[in-house]
Amino acid sequence: MHYIVCVKQVPNTNEIKIDPKTNTLIREGVESILNPFDAYAVEEAVRLKEAHGGLITAISMGPPQCEATLRETVSLGVDEIILLSDRRFAGADTWATSLTLAAAIKKVGDYTLILTGQQAIDGDTAQVGPGIAAHLGIPQTCFVRKIESIDSCTATVQRLMEDGYDRVQMQLPGLVSVVKEINSPRLPSLRGKKNAKSVELIIWNCDDLGLDEKQTGLNGSPTQVLSIFSPHHDKVVEKIDGTPEEAVELIVKRLDELTKR
Repeated sequence: MHYIVCVKQVPNTNEIKIDPKTNTLIREGVESILNPFDAYAVEEAVRLKEAHGGLITAISMGPPQCEATLRETVSLGVDEIILLSDRRFAGADTWATSLTLAAAIKKVGDYTLILTGQQAIDGDTAQVGPGIAAHLGIPQTCFVRKIESIDSCTATVQRLMEDGYDRVQMQLPGLVSVVKEINSPRLPSLRGKKNAKSVELIIWNCDDLGLDEKQTGLNGSPTQVLSIFSPHHDKVVEKIDGTPEEAVELIVKRLDELTKR
């Protein structure tokens, strides 16, 4: 069994800054962390390995500092780490990102199950996981809250719905994006931290993946951010004096005026 986990390094701040020229996130000088949703995917892969045996490979696309996030996954139980790093990958939308990750997974070769987090906290699109499956032409199930059973050919999972869950049997190899209800991520072990320092980091660029630079980064992104701004809100506050009866009468009158506009 070979499990592949796709993880992302995201800014650990609510004060997101945008480059006015490219309309992309400015990551320099901002503390970065493992995307919280991806921590559940890593934990589930480790639990599957503990229950059924196998190998876990973590893949991330980003700048060189993403190495720290990948090594963190090793401290949690991941076996191999691959970083996709190239200036030609910069500014990728969800289409170009999923295409690049899919190319890396193809290069890895034989795998049983791909796991991703539900979404990334800096984009909140929930599109990359399904995009990877689409590029690879494999089955996918999103919003998975439990993996009931798995073997080399099939997996039975519970897909979270608004009014409960669906039980889905999917053919493997396949992809699942998991929600936080699936488990409680563990803390790194001392042995895991030691392993994280010694595991070889594999780095692949655009040429290693056999991709045309027109397919990657901003060049390969069919969606472009034209402008970003914070909405302006005007609030008008009016204090109403008088008895409760007089206040109610005035409020009803004002509401009636608003409905007639």
